[in-house]
Amino acid sequence: MDIQIRDRSRQPIGVAQVDPAARPMLVRAIAADGAPHEIYLDWEHALDDAGQLRSCVTCGCQHLYRRRTLPRFAPFALVLAGAGVVAGVLGYSSDPIVLAALVALLVLDGAVLVLARVQLVCYRCGSAYGGAPIARYHRAWDARVAAEPDNQPTIANDMNAPNDARGPSLPSNP
Repeated sequence: MDIQIRDRSRQPIGVAQVDPAARPMLVRAIAADGAPHEIYLDWEHALDDAGQLRSCVTCGCQHLYRRRTLPRFAPFALVLAGAGVVAGVLGYSSDPIVLAALVALLVLDGAVLVLARVQLVCYRCGSAYGGAPIARYHRAWDARVAAEPDNQPTIANDMNAPNDARGPSLPSNP
């Protein structure tokens, strides 16, 4: 299983590959800049009886949703499909070469839909899980579930903020 790990404020930490059967407590996530980060995972209630992911292993949130991710060439295929529609509307589709190109575009659009992967994403931290079997009870993103207070990200406090009790105090005016 591939995990795109994020912290509680939804900031990306890195990517890690995990074997759910091994249930490792500590993984090494590689950040975008190549720096390794050690992340502790909580497998206590994360898997259901069928061995499928039930909750987020990074933050413990019980609410996950499924998301389809398109391949990287999807925007390119969309532009080509738009060009094919324009060619058809303008009447250039009677040429056999244009018809062959339109059929190729149709095949390319079908490939985009077939190659779309399904991921599980945590409502609270935004960590994404791919390459693992997904249980049927996970649904698409729901605004009501996302609005629940338990699913809100933790806002990272600025240590120098005047309202922060841990930060430096500001001098008072006489």
